[in-house]
Amino acid sequence: MTAAPTEAAAPARIPHWVDGAHRPGTSGRSADVHDPATGRVTGRVDLASTEEVDAAVASALAAWQEWRHTSVATRTRLMFRFRELVEANRDELARRLSAEHGKVLSDAGGEVARALENIEFACGLAEHLKGGYSEQASGGVDVYSMRQPLGVVAGITPFNFPAMVPLWMLPNAVACGNTFVLKPSEKDPSAPLFVAELFAEAGFPPGVLTVVNGDKEAVDRLLVHPDVAAVSFVGSTPIARYVYETGTAHGKRVQALGGAKNHMVVLPDADVDLAADAAVSAAYGSAGERCMAVSVVVAVGDVGDPLVDAIAARVDKLVIGPGDDPDSQMGPLVTREHRDRVAGYVGAGQEAGARVVVDGRQRHFDGDGFFLGVTLLDHVTPDMSVYTDEIFGPVLCVVRADTYAEAVALLEANPWGNGAAIFTRDGGAARRFQHEVSAGMVGVNVPIPVPVGYYSFGGWKDSLFGDTHMYGPEGIRFWTRGKVVTSRWPDPATSAVDLGFPRNS
Repeated sequence: MTAAPTEAAAPARIPHWVDGAHRPGTSGRSADVHDPATGRVTGRVDLASTEEVDAAVASALAAWQEWRHTSVATRTRLMFRFRELVEANRDELARRLSAEHGKVLSDAGGEVARALENIEFACGLAEHLKGGYSEQASGGVDVYSMRQPLGVVAGITPFNFPAMVPLWMLPNAVACGNTFVLKPSEKDPSAPLFVAELFAEAGFPPGVLTVVNGDKEAVDRLLVHPDVAAVSFVGSTPIARYVYETGTAHGKRVQALGGAKNHMVVLPDADVDLAADAAVSAAYGSAGERCMAVSVVVAVGDVGDPLVDAIAARVDKLVIGPGDDPDSQMGPLVTREHRDRVAGYVGAGQEAGARVVVDGRQRHFDGDGFFLGVTLLDHVTPDMSVYTDEIFGPVLCVVRADTYAEAVALLEANPWGNGAAIFTRDGGAARRFQHEVSAGMVGVNVPIPVPVGYYSFGGWKDSLFGDTHMYGPEGIRFWTRGKVVTSRWPDPATSAVDLGFPRNS
């Protein structure tokens, strides 16, 4: 297995994974991989050329010719082995996540735990792949259905969850009988590569999983490659739209999950301490670099002032530091450029008239890491860029609303519909909210309503392009296609072949 970068190590070369082994790139192109806590370059990841993508897909296609005929029992047994290896190596996987993404170890451990849920769901694929059967649908006619794999499929995944999001896709895809080509983010590629090593150790044949590191050149080739049957993507809305339009234009099945601006509505009757705790963890966990982060708190009525005060009091106690420090509660952002971009939004919000309750730009850190303090903005209005744009950083906006109806109208006017939450003691209000709000995932006194592995993840509106959500039951439908067989056999009593049945007189 490849060694994860350490503080003393020189930048390591990070290769591809093709035919069950590490394959150094041949394009001559590479990109720096950083430790966000120090700013130091810890690795150089190879970036695939079009020709290298073609070779990887060819390997996956060759493997599919046999893998598609592998029994469900064998696939299940291998998936159980894979699950046990991920469980046994969860600390090492979390360490690699923290080293290249920057998230603290507790966040990284949570990512591995959610990934394991999806592997465990795939371990039960035999139940989900069962078809239906109708005997004697017509005279002597039986009808039955089956689900069959698509072929070579691909996943294009983001930097913010470099292990969890690939494992939203991979287990179900291969358990359904497909072979899988992963193009992870070039910002933090070591964790996905480690997953591939564990996958091979579990006994999956070479070519069932391929990892191709790369940038736009690799993405574009996967989207048009004639042997790639389906593409699953998670990222920003503009790129999700591009992936969906390009892939479908070339005859592929595509699910593309885009960005978000998740709102948390707090009603006047809510438990303020519970809501403040939830807002802080949901807004600033993983430095706000997650598509389900709460970006906007909508304070309804007179709850606004006590809620803002409670959030501010908690923010002052947040410990920000390197991800591998067990005392850290929030780590750095993934790149220097992204940190500076997020800081720019804070300035824009202030200039537009928002009240800066806590200013993350004023927090100073030693060294060259990509750190930024957390920001809390109050009296944000829907015309400000801090509200209209997906910031993807530790910035929480508070919008004031006079009524429940005004709060819901804000959510409905927003172009995104990934997640939404309500905090209240009123069961009737909560029930009304979950039916009225246009979002794919809804939390009631839960700020980040990410579904468990046996449901499915996905938003509405500009948060999703395609008609199926990720993982769970909808994931099975995405990675397979249905077939219905209608059959008629001669009545044995009238058959010309003597089968030992009594014949009609």
